[in-house]
Amino acid sequence: AVLEVTGLRNPCSKINDFQKGLLGEVFTMDSVSGEFTFKCGVMAVVRRGGIVRPDDSIQVETPPLPHRSLERV
Repeated sequence: AVLEVTGLRNPCSKINDFQKGLLGEVFTMDSVSGEFTFKCGVMAVVRRGGIVRPDDSIQVETPPLPHRSLERV
């Protein structure tokens, strides 16, 4: 499978459709400020489909320079 990351995103409650309680696993609470901080969240486009299994290796390729920052949605 080939995915192209297109942006950053805060996960929403729909992530619980994949597995109950998953949203609670992807954020932490700052003990000082009391604010939530998400550990992850990206948007991607599937460029080539395929089967992905636990423990499969991955390869990350960065686009050619100049790079641009992803914006959080």
